[in-house]
Amino acid sequence: MGIVKSLNKWANAHSYYPLDLLRIALGVFLFIKGIYFITNTEQLIEMVKPLEGLAGSLMAVHYVAPAHMVGGILIAFGLLTRWSTVSQIPILIGAVAINFVGDMNQSNLIVSLVILLLCIFFTIYGSGKHSADYYFKMQQ
Repeated sequence: MGIVKSLNKWANAHSYYPLDLLRIALGVFLFIKGIYFITNTEQLIEMVKPLEGLAGSLMAVHYVAPAHMVGGILIAFGLLTRWSTVSQIPILIGAVAINFVGDMNQSNLIVSLVILLLCIFFTIYGSGKHSADYYFKMQQ
């Protein structure tokens, strides 16, 4: 608990609007990606095809879209940001791995890596001063 408090103090002291805009953009991107996966489930199933022999590939299809949508909303508002980004990290590691196991698509690989790095950054940084977390904390 002490580590989280010290990270929050550091993040609140170094909170900048561009980082907040980046967090909001990350949340909106993940939300839009979740909607895209819901409307194009055939493509999501096709992407998970290289992992077909593994148990849980069907579960992954049903986990990815809702996790992106809910996590994207929470990240955009800055509510439970660390929990939301931690829930995105396994999905993004899988997205990077699929590029190496299946067909290599460089643009998808770059997007997956950038989003993965952003999620890792916001897992450490937190939601910042201009977020719902900070607002609710100040209301106590």
